[in-house]
Amino acid sequence: MIRTLNHKNQHVAHAIRSVFQASYAIEAKLLNATDFPPLKRTVKEFLDSKNAFYGYYVEDTLAGVVEVKADESNTHIQSLVVHPNFFRQRIGSALVQFVLDTYTTKTITVETGLANEPAKDLYYGFHFRKVREYDTTNGIRKIAFLLPRA
Repeated sequence: MIRTLNHKNQHVAHAIRSVFQASYAIEAKLLNATDFPPLKRTVKEFLDSKNAFYGYYVEDTLAGVVEVKADESNTHIQSLVVHPNFFRQRIGSALVQFVLDTYTTKTITVETGLANEPAKDLYYGFHFRKVREYDTTNGIRKIAFLLPRA
């Protein structure tokens, strides 16, 4: 089940951060990244965020989180993470579908590490198209996707 997360609540922010840490540790390995900014994100940054957070629960366990930044014309999937204990259970797909069903902007964008094949497969499966590749200041090669909508 997917629910809105009150990331302004200290307990919820800790739970979100816990899933982010577990998931991004795996992505950092996939990308061979030694300096991976998502792993440095603090609880305070979640508490202070202006983005929306939605959680996928398996029974009472937060198994996945999608963070969304939206304006009138674009919805950006800022982060999409699944706890490694719940990989390959279509949670990422459910979270992407939730964003597509919830937000009605003309475009949806997302970025991931170029070497993150599972994430790229996820977005290509929803017909996102690659718009560019670039290098971050941390030396990570990234890929940006766009999903235009009628």
